[in-house]
Amino acid sequence: MRPKPCKLACCPSLARTVSAKLQRKWSPEQIAGWLKRTHPGEAHNQVSHETIYRSLFIQTRGVLKKELLEHLRARRTIRRSRHASMKQSGLGQIKDAVPISERPASVEDRAIPGHWEGDLIGGSKNSYVAMLVERQSRFVIKVANKDTEGVV
Repeated sequence: MRPKPCKLACCPSLARTVSAKLQRKWSPEQIAGWLKRTHPGEAHNQVSHETIYRSLFIQTRGVLKKELLEHLRARRTIRRSRHASMKQSGLGQIKDAVPISERPASVEDRAIPGHWEGDLIGGSKNSYVAMLVERQSRFVIKVANKDTEGVV
């Protein structure tokens, strides 16, 4: 039956153990590993680190108290998955971008000058170099910063 009830909601003693470890500044990964080593073969006394995080961050669960959030090492107010990105909000996207597959054939054969390709190279300590190459003559321009005005 889905959704399954949260293991920490079903086992108050397990929830107390997890809370005590969180108050001692243990990470959810450390707690899950410790429970696995301490109670081998006892699935009812083990919990995954994801369950601990969900119990802390998802308001509807309410299994672990929100005060325990301050004991986590990471100070994020919300936890996102590794696969979550900023694409949904439009951040990091080029506005009105034209895909390479839709460029005219005259650009592809390099017969007419005036078509440029750009590349942004990121270095250490937040340094960037923008390289612009004219496709016919292979003329290269190096732009010292990454802002739009400088590249244009």
